[in-house]
Amino acid sequence: MQAQELVPLALPRGRGRHCELCGAAAQLRCGACGVTYYCDADHQKADWDSIHEKICPLLTPVRTSVPFFSSEKERKHGAEQLLRRQKYIADLTYEVAQKFLYEGKHEEAIPAALHSLRFSISIYGSNSVKLVPAYLILAEASTGLGHLTQADEYLSQAQWIVLKTPDCTNAIQSKLHRNLGLVYAAKGDFEQSLYHLANDIYFASCAFGTHDTSTSGGYFHMANVFFRQNKMDIADSLYSEATDIWHAHFSRLIQIQSQTLKSATEIDILAGDVEASEEPLSEAQQAEASQILNAILDIREQAPKQKPDKMAIVLHALAMLHYFTMDLPKAHELGVKASLITQQLQNQDLLEDIRCLLKLIKSKNVSM
Repeated sequence: MQAQELVPLALPRGRGRHCELCGAAAQLRCGACGVTYYCDADHQKADWDSIHEKICPLLTPVRTSVPFFSSEKERKHGAEQLLRRQKYIADLTYEVAQKFLYEGKHEEAIPAALHSLRFSISIYGSNSVKLVPAYLILAEASTGLGHLTQADEYLSQAQWIVLKTPDCTNAIQSKLHRNLGLVYAAKGDFEQSLYHLANDIYFASCAFGTHDTSTSGGYFHMANVFFRQNKMDIADSLYSEATDIWHAHFSRLIQIQSQTLKSATEIDILAGDVEASEEPLSEAQQAEASQILNAILDIREQAPKQKPDKMAIVLHALAMLHYFTMDLPKAHELGVKASLITQQLQNQDLLEDIRCLLKLIKSKNVSM
């Protein structure tokens, strides 16, 4: 991380520079890209740790003056290239911010989300529905930090855009209601929280299907609300629903792999077959699944009355997740735990699925 002090008199008249994070008058700029400014070293480090390290070399071409083009064709090509770069940065910063959120790193999510918001405004304008996801990440991060007034401001911006967009997608509606549910839960207004989280599940189901992984977060957060109200039976049922959604999704992917595991030669071409037929888990999906399943595992382990059948499912789901992220030792450890519990339950179908996973883990270890 490089820093250069700004000399105010050296700046062009009327073109003051402002901090990337807070908008205050800038005192420093990044010494590498030369186009990003900060009020102090703390804000530069916060931006660097969040996202700037990843996008630093990408910023210079999109934040410097457009070169002179001698023809309309060159001008059009230059404009298209600039737009592609801006879209790439907007998407990348959004994905990084979302991943930080799922990991519980709310402070780190904010700089990345601010970059995403600013580039989205440059691309689509200040009233586009394309801005809503960035506003929602900023709202959720602010909620996680306890900055509820700031979260309300971001949510108000998102709501206003959605209200002005009659054909707003179900996916966007789902995200908006989830964030509203989280803010109301943080304020202790559980009735409103449950109302919005129920709408989150409804719109996610409309957009992707009732058993899609995008619905799991709504069930998980609803369960947390009931848990805080000490309504343990309802919370337990909703935690199970969230677990079952991920368990079914991972089991389907494992089944595809296990069907090809018939000989040593077939296992060598396994990865290519799966990648061709299935979308890989994004980093954000991995982080969300990890957040939900690990939280549920902790709750199951600390419950005064143990439920081995539900413990086995969440352990198996986590084992599959670690298998897909290639953390094979952890996948094996969790798989063995799930197997031992399932043997006591005499659930032959589940036991067979777990043994299949352990076999896949072993084959991966051999091939590495």
